[in-house]
Amino acid sequence: MKKNILLLASLLTLLSACSQITQSTPTPLPPNYLSTAVALTGQAAFATADGLTPSPIPAEIAVSTELPIPSTEIPSPTPTFAAGFTDLAQIHFLAPGPASSLTSPFNLQVMLVSGESEIVQVDLLGEDGRVLQRDLESVTRNLKGIFRKFVLKFEIRAVSEAGYIRISSKDDFGRIQALNTMPVFLYSIGSTQINPLGNMIYERVMVERLKEKADFYAGEVSLKGRIWPFNDQPVIVELIRPDGRPISTRVLTFDGIETQPFETTLSYKVTEPTLARLTFRQDNPLLSVTDPELAKYVYVYSVEVTLNP
Repeated sequence: MKKNILLLASLLTLLSACSQITQSTPTPLPPNYLSTAVALTGQAAFATADGLTPSPIPAEIAVSTELPIPSTEIPSPTPTFAAGFTDLAQIHFLAPGPASSLTSPFNLQVMLVSGESEIVQVDLLGEDGRVLQRDLESVTRNLKGIFRKFVLKFEIRAVSEAGYIRISSKDDFGRIQALNTMPVFLYSIGSTQINPLGNMIYERVMVERLKEKADFYAGEVSLKGRIWPFNDQPVIVELIRPDGRPISTRVLTFDGIETQPFETTLSYKVTEPTLARLTFRQDNPLLSVTDPELAKYVYVYSVEVTLNP
């Protein structure tokens, strides 16, 4: 009997507990809880995505090292070289610059004041002076300069060697009117690397108060000015007749290759007014091959003058 009473009491206790569980209600959620949770979850998701996705690398913009071919004359740049050197060279390079590394083929760009013959000669020389390529082009004489572009090709046996781009023009008597040189490095393999020009666009000779067709009298040509030597070789100053024969010659030596002043006098004898070409020139001692017409010239500057008795 006691066992039945205990069993009934246990059953009633269990039923009471179940009733309490069934009647209990969960704690209500605060207003707008669901929308806020969704928004926070979305923000976290986007932040995670942004963190895992690498930032796009900006596309590389190719910058051409070649100057554009102008449809009109290129304006003269403002001179920035040493005092007195304000005239652009009759033959000045636009590209490549000195000591550029070049592979075949490469583009040569220049501004030219052609000689009176209106024929310009472009030579690509090896380190010994052998001609790797030679072009002759007719260029109208324009004292403001005319833009020209050449494509130069070469073959060398070595992996690399020093080279020279040499451009020259002549007057109507066949005398050298202007010559300029750009030292470069030639490579049989690799890629082209163009260096800037620096101040190599200016003439290397400045003579005070000297103009084309200037008159000189009394058998004396007095010269005073500044020179920027191309190398350590002497500068030869000559008065040359129309037939190519020299009338008078002077040898100028300089200390180093910095710009330096000079003053000299060339004497002459004529019986009538005579047109002569006053010429300044330097040689390249590194060339072992001598050109029959251009010799080993590395730079030539000239002005036609009138010699009077």
